[in-house]
Amino acid sequence: MKALSAKSWNMKHWFSDGVFRTIVRNASYLGSGKLVAALLGLVALACAGRGMTPALFGTLVIIHSYANGVGALVKFQTWQFIVRYGTPAMGRGDLDELRDVTGFAFGLDLASGLVGLAGGLILLPFLADWFDIPAEDVHLAMIYCALIPTMTAATPTGILRVLDRFDQLAVQQLVTPALRALGGAISYFGGFGFIGFMVTWFVADLAGDLCLWIMSVIELRRRGIRGALRPGLVGPGRRLPAAWDFVWTTNVAHSVWAAWGPVSNLIVGAMLGPTSAGLFKIAATFFDSASKPADLMSRSFYPEIMRLDPASRHPWQLAIRSALMSGGIGLVILLVVIVGGEPLIGLVFGKRYVEAYDLLQLMTASLIVTMASFPLESLLYMAGRQRSALLAEGTAAAGYALLLLVLIHFFGITGAGLAYVAGVSLKALFMLVPTVGAYRDRQSLVSVMTQGARA
Repeated sequence: MKALSAKSWNMKHWFSDGVFRTIVRNASYLGSGKLVAALLGLVALACAGRGMTPALFGTLVIIHSYANGVGALVKFQTWQFIVRYGTPAMGRGDLDELRDVTGFAFGLDLASGLVGLAGGLILLPFLADWFDIPAEDVHLAMIYCALIPTMTAATPTGILRVLDRFDQLAVQQLVTPALRALGGAISYFGGFGFIGFMVTWFVADLAGDLCLWIMSVIELRRRGIRGALRPGLVGPGRRLPAAWDFVWTTNVAHSVWAAWGPVSNLIVGAMLGPTSAGLFKIAATFFDSASKPADLMSRSFYPEIMRLDPASRHPWQLAIRSALMSGGIGLVILLVVIVGGEPLIGLVFGKRYVEAYDLLQLMTASLIVTMASFPLESLLYMAGRQRSALLAEGTAAAGYALLLLVLIHFFGITGAGLAYVAGVSLKALFMLVPTVGAYRDRQSLVSVMTQGARA
């Protein structure tokens, strides 16, 4: 996109924009929690890595990735739906529409969670051998699948974002890593081995998911919004004609892309064994931690631009400012990872896992791309171009999967890192093209604040 105005590049002018300040403030709330969560997550992984052999650690990662991957494949991005249509409804004071939006989202979460649970349990005995899950651990993997319904639920996240309770989201995101770190330390020093770490990860995931629901219920009651969590598909779906098109499109797009991490671990484990899956998990965890600022900016950015007129330049200016800030942070993090990644992995996990640093070095090549391109998806949803987002994410994910299989075959674990870089770059490119088109055609866009989900 061309420069929108001279002021767009003036850092002092950026912070005179109240919306931009809100985006940065909310991202800071989440960032404060994520920083602590990342450190706790490293403690948890360190305890697991040191408390088990690389093979057992890899098995734990594969079992977790299987449940998480199944959940990602069936999960509807109901938080996206709630933010897109619930934010304007809240702004107009239309609580009836807000109830329809949240009730419809809750109904989808329930349905997809049950489908995922059934599918995961049915397929696991047939896929366990391919994923290198030992026969004696299959029953543990089936128990772990009980988490799939809570993993698929995104309704409470959407509610807290619409109600601008990013501070509560910041607190909630500490629950799972804190419990994993505490339970991991107990399992490590108590010598409870594989079973101890399995129980720890299960309880930590469940507690973190339930905490979201509790927070959203309390906040809804505090604001006097009754009946917002009454699940329904037929009635709300009839009253919200835009609902089904949006949720199906975003579901397919995000189901494919959200499965990126878990499915990658499964493919690496299937082709190279549990030990390599563990190494890939460590490198991916460090990369995910390094790229968290972009994720935090995205979570704050999306609700704010949904309150703006897409035909104006304002949301597009915000996107450029946010992308530049995120990309700059990414450059700093990239230098830190290159300098300190290897000694940190050796210190946290032990020298037998230092090989993961080679993977991390490859992955960090795509860090700036990941962080600078985060506004693209939100802009497409704002513009009503969710099908373009679907095409971009689906095509990029298919290309990544193909490259992952081919490059692992030829280059082993190094090929997995190369495929990761290529996949991230493809996604950014395929998202950029329709976003530029939407900007050029912005005069024809209609604000959802006036249109609503019933239009």
